[in-house]
Amino acid sequence: DFESLRRLVDFAVDCGIEALCLPAYGSEFYKLSENERIAVVKTAVEQVRGRAKVVAQSNHPSSRIAADIARKNQDLGADVISFALPRQFALAEIDQLRFAETVTRAVNRPVLIQDFNPGGATVGAEFARRLTDSAPNFAYLKLEEPMMGAKVRAITEATRGHIGVLEGWGGMYLLELMPSGICGVMPGLALCDLFQELTRRALAGDDPGALELFRVVLPQIVYSLQNMELFHHCEKRLLARRGLISAPVVREPALTLDATASEYIDQLIGDVLIAV
Repeated sequence: DFESLRRLVDFAVDCGIEALCLPAYGSEFYKLSENERIAVVKTAVEQVRGRAKVVAQSNHPSSRIAADIARKNQDLGADVISFALPRQFALAEIDQLRFAETVTRAVNRPVLIQDFNPGGATVGAEFARRLTDSAPNFAYLKLEEPMMGAKVRAITEATRGHIGVLEGWGGMYLLELMPSGICGVMPGLALCDLFQELTRRALAGDDPGALELFRVVLPQIVYSLQNMELFHHCEKRLLARRGLISAPVVREPALTLDATASEYIDQLIGDVLIAV
């Protein structure tokens, strides 16, 4: 649905974001063919017309293939190349580092590395320092775990501020981590205008105002991130209710929702829509 994709890009730009990232977990990249992924990046680059940066996700568990995807995305005009560390099976940090070096060195654009590790801790300061030394275009690290303020500060110190740490996981830890020096947040697109506003309030010193708005979006985030397939239903329904996509279709295999879950999602969406 490229017409909807173009609307999503325009919405992101209108919200004042600095960069948009696709196709990532939140956009079902793992259900897209290689040609579809390329078409998504190509369409976004065409539609954004330099008004914001395009971060092109180049995920694959093979470092060789991920590097090839990264080069293709660079050729399409992406401003930043992103990829996730492979977490399908347990790998030592030195092995993750070798993977990251292979993909990062394949391009000359700034690189954003995502580490989502349901089985344990994400990479930390020593990983960031070593990769910075061996691949100077490594620029951002997106982490998605609770209570990581100390890790954010350690990464900043170890890399002398060269690496910016982004908070993921739907933005759930944003207000907690802003004092630790994160450089940004990567929530789902459906809430990005509200995140812009609550970040503005927090940076202006209006902590009560930021927290008030955070209380509106937090139930939606917490409920949806119980399961990534559930997130797709919640995110797409909200995008459709906001008129940004034509239909909230989730690709198969998709999670089957019972009537109670469906009604609760609509209730949460109603609360969010009051605030937009």
